Parts: sequence; C-alpha cells; structure tokens
Amino acid sequence: MSGAAPPGTASFEIRYVQYQSDKETTYLPAIRQMISKDLSEPYSIYVYRYFLYQWGELCFMALDPQDTLIGVIISKLEPHRGGPMRGYIAMLAVKEDYRGKGIATALVRMAIDAMIEKDADEIALETEVTNTAAMKLYERLGFLRSKRLHRYYLNGNTAFRFLLYVKEGVANTAMGYDDAYENSDQQIFPPVSAGVS
Repeated sequence: MSGAAPPGTASFEIRYVQYQSDKETTYLPAIRQMISKDLSEPYSIYVYRYFLYQWGELCFMALDPQDTLIGVIISKLEPHRGGPMRGYIAMLAVKEDYRGKGIATALVRMAIDAMIEKDADEIALETEVTNTAAMKLYERLGFLRSKRLHRYYLNGNTAFRFLLYVKEGVANTAMGYDDAYENSDQQIFPPVSAGVS
C-alpha cells in the first residue's frame, strides 16, 4: 500500500508504504533510531521484531523522495483478554523537521483503516500526559481518554490510555478488561508509547 500525501500536508511527494519484512535491513535500523530518539522507552530489537514480524501489514512508513524514512507507525491487532478485537498503536514517530505537515495523521489513519479492514472492534494506545501534540492528534481522530496510568513508563512519566471504538456497542462490552489487567503484573514487554514528541 502506498500513496501520495493527503492534500495540503506537504509541499513534496511523500510515499506511504506498508512495512515489508524483506526490507528489514534497509528500514529497521532507521525505525529504531527514529523511535529511540523520539519516544521515552528503550526497546530491544526483539520488541520491534515482535510487532513487525507478526503484524507488518499494520505498520506503515512515510518516505521522502529519496526513500529516506521520515515517519513510522507500528501497530498490532489481537483479541483483548477474551473480549473485543483490539488494535493497538504501539509506536508513532515523525522526524522533527517534518512535523506539522499531516504525516502523523496520515500514518494513524492508515493504521486505523488497516485494523478496521481486519475487523478491529476498538483501537488503543498510550501516550505521555505531557505530549500535548500527540493527545490533540488522537482526540482529533476520535480517540477518547480512558484512563490515567500513573508512572506508566520506565522514566517514571504518567500516561493516558486512549481508546477509539470503531464498532457500535464495543465500549459497553469492553468495560472492565483494562481495570483487571492494570491490577495484575502480566506485562510481557515494557509499555510502548504512541507519542509524536
């Protein structure tokens, strides 16, 4: 999947492409560098591979005319604790020089559309409470703040969990799953951050 930037988002041609595992050697180092610069969590190569190998079709990149990575979104979709099919936006980053041009919005919309095509009931993410740009982006796209997660990140920062209900009635059936999980110690990976700091 690729395409030009949405109208009014950039003055040059941006290509949006779905992540392809055969391009790992080309793009994974650039993805890791961009995300480690922008997000507050340190991720090992295994965390990236966990998402990209299993859900590469839900991960998208923004490339400039020279095919240099300028933005990326990493997502997944799976049943949420016996309840709804939950999409999850794990990481979103755009190079600083390219922010404010609609690239993050385009990447999030592409991920949402891909998750809806795969029958997502809802989409979740977390972002730091201090990341107002990311919070505004997600709220513009219809996400709702569902929970404040005190000292959620390894750096001690607090996060908001955001949810986007994409099917009618899901909000009622999903209630309670997050609370049960928050009170357990079952996290496999450190929390991921969908910020665009």
